Amino acid sequence: MTAVAVETAAPRTESPYRLGFLRVLRGEVIKLLTLRSTWWSLSITVALALAISTLVAFATRDFPGSPAVLGIVAPIQFTMLVAGILGAISVTGEYSTGMIRSSLAAEPRRGVVLLAKSLAVAALLAATAVVTTALSVVATSLVGGAELDWADPVATWIPLAWGVIAMAVFALIGVGFGFLIRNGGGAISATVGVLFVLPIVFSLFTIGGESWQWLVDASRFLPSSAAMALTMPEGVEWEPVITLLAWPAVLLLGGWAVLRTRDA
Repeated sequence: MTAVAVETAAPRTESPYRLGFLRVLRGEVIKLLTLRSTWWSLSITVALALAISTLVAFATRDFPGSPAVLGIVAPIQFTMLVAGILGAISVTGEYSTGMIRSSLAAEPRRGVVLLAKSLAVAALLAATAVVTTALSVVATSLVGGAELDWADPVATWIPLAWGVIAMAVFALIGVGFGFLIRNGGGAISATVGVLFVLPIVFSLFTIGGESWQWLVDASRFLPSSAAMALTMPEGVEWEPVITLLAWPAVLLLGGWAVLRTRDA
């Protein structure tokens, strides 16, 4: 008769050091703020916005009918590229250095990592846009630009708020492409292509007549076109709102699917 030894497994206990979402978010903020590329990107964003806003205000000060808010939101057509590229390299930089493996080892829930990084990048760009907007308002008033009518939210607060939201959205588009493509050059190219190249390509078909008008009309579903429509002092419509928010939503969902199904 043989004796069978039965081993009892020790009960599994939860580690008290498991990361919560706020700690993951804090880690993503620290990683983002300790990169020199982040500060270079933010400095370029502020410098571009101030320079362009001041020039526009100076050029239009003799035209009292020109809406003052347009000069403040005009730089978004250029700073959106910096925001998108910063979002892309915040992800692809981790893949190129292997840091992403450490991040996923510390927090195996990949959706949490993606969400924390997205929030960190979006919050940083939104905060930068708020500061830049405030500085631009001061700078344009100093050069004698048209005064903002703060009592009219359609002409001031609403387009300025959408300008801040748009900068966060552009950064999230870069984050989405970063998780989808995982390569710095590819993610940056895709981001610049969507934000800058496609609007130019679509506009070229205006010379094609009625047969190509459908393609020109389709350009309003690009994120830059939606942002431009929302930052105009003419009220808000639902189509550009849905368009602007759908782009990062779709890309981040795609990035989450790739992050879950592929090794880091």
